[in-house]
Amino acid sequence: MKNCDSQILKYQRDEVKLSDEDRLDIKDKADTNRERLKGGLQAAEKPTPIGMHTQGSYSMKTMIQEEDGDYDIDDGVYFEKDDLVGPRGGEMSARDVREMVCEALQDSRFKRAPEVRKNCVRVYYNDGYHVDVPSYRKIKVKDPISGELKTAWELAGPDWKRSDARAVTKWFKTANSTRCSDASADGNRGQFVRITRLMKKFAKSRASWKSKTISGFAISRLVEECYLEIRGRNDQALRRTMQQIRDRLEVNDEIDHPTLSDENIVDAGSPKVAFFRDSLDENLRHLENLDDPDCTHEQAMKAWDRVFNSDWFKEQPDPDAEKKLDGRMSSGPFIKQGEARYAASEGRFA
Repeated sequence: MKNCDSQILKYQRDEVKLSDEDRLDIKDKADTNRERLKGGLQAAEKPTPIGMHTQGSYSMKTMIQEEDGDYDIDDGVYFEKDDLVGPRGGEMSARDVREMVCEALQDSRFKRAPEVRKNCVRVYYNDGYHVDVPSYRKIKVKDPISGELKTAWELAGPDWKRSDARAVTKWFKTANSTRCSDASADGNRGQFVRITRLMKKFAKSRASWKSKTISGFAISRLVEECYLEIRGRNDQALRRTMQQIRDRLEVNDEIDHPTLSDENIVDAGSPKVAFFRDSLDENLRHLENLDDPDCTHEQAMKAWDRVFNSDWFKEQPDPDAEKKLDGRMSSGPFIKQGEARYAASEGRFA
């Protein structure tokens, strides 16, 4: 396969991975939002959260650059179940909790007011960002084997539902640290996380795909299932992961949850899974030229541009051409003359 590792690495770094500056901006917004929520709950004499935690792609370090600036940040708020009681002492419903959080987040400075969504409260920012605030309550469940009571979490969706986003983050970071040899302690580096970002970039590479294809969480799960490290060849690892996911989805189109044994991210028969599989199959054909031993740099860059629907790769210089140029310069007349003079001074023939 034509070696395009350096180009894929550079594309991932410059065009896919969220910059440190943008990550800091997102963190600042999340922190401001937390203070607003805590203040609003306190002013209304509502329950005090026992914790707030960023989750999803931000915490897993797989958030990618968005051309329209529409970044989706998940920042969960956690409560004790016994604190979530209504005015008559009854248990608050999942809807009641989301409405309570939404009311606490209201701010006259917002052009668009925070609103209750199916599984969270969404806070809109003027520069395109939005922060989703899902609400959780802590419960106790009996371990089916030991019989001991253990802590678990329920999400305030249409109803209360078992969920633990922090466990998902731990699952992903463990996969990165154990599945690739170049992982960093903070989870920000590693071939596994790079391939996940690139797969998410591919899934969003056409504006018309966004509503038709699977979620970033589903993609992360598929990458975890199908990824195999290829040291020093991120381009090969990406192509192989695409092939493995396509083949896997042809056999089984159900995507199970990584931390909840009785849950699926996507059930069998989903048209979004079929769309993603077909998109992979169609674009993998563009990469077949890379197997030709006579494949040129221009042909290889054109293939990757077609996969990512970009014009970035065609602007990348041919490293082989640069090596040839360097070689010609090192063997040029002035270099030759210098070598001859040096040889003569040493009493040798050039």
